[in-house]
Amino acid sequence: MGKHNHSHQEHSGDSLMDAASASLIAAGEQWTNMRADVFEELARHEKPASAYDIADNLSAKRGKRVAPNSVYRILDLFVTNNLALRVESSNAYLANSHPGCTHDCIFLVCDDCGEATHVDSDDVSRTVRAIAEQRNFAARRPVIEIRGICASCN
Repeated sequence: MGKHNHSHQEHSGDSLMDAASASLIAAGEQWTNMRADVFEELARHEKPASAYDIADNLSAKRGKRVAPNSVYRILDLFVTNNLALRVESSNAYLANSHPGCTHDCIFLVCDDCGEATHVDSDDVSRTVRAIAEQRNFAARRPVIEIRGICASCN
């Protein structure tokens, strides 16, 4: 994994939208109106959101039905390009507050309120990737989820 040569600037609001757009365009993808709408809807959620939640909210906002399958495709593109993080155990997504930065996904997931906190730990990532490498396994996107109760619900 090595040392990160980037800043961990946390973006929000318009800054997050601009960073996400720039990151996706830099990856050779287009920042379409639909992709912008999906990202904006995802970013307004503090807790992980499902593709169905996003599709329902966008349908109401746009005044016409938005298919969950279309949202899933966009969310998968966002995950591939580090604009979004996927909480595997709940099949839900969070906007990456530092788009374009590549980190292994380590989540603390509350079983009561559903909050998922993303944690960056180079030590844990190095250890997990080393374990995979020792077994001749090429780790692409390690995901670690720790289920429990958050401080607010405790």
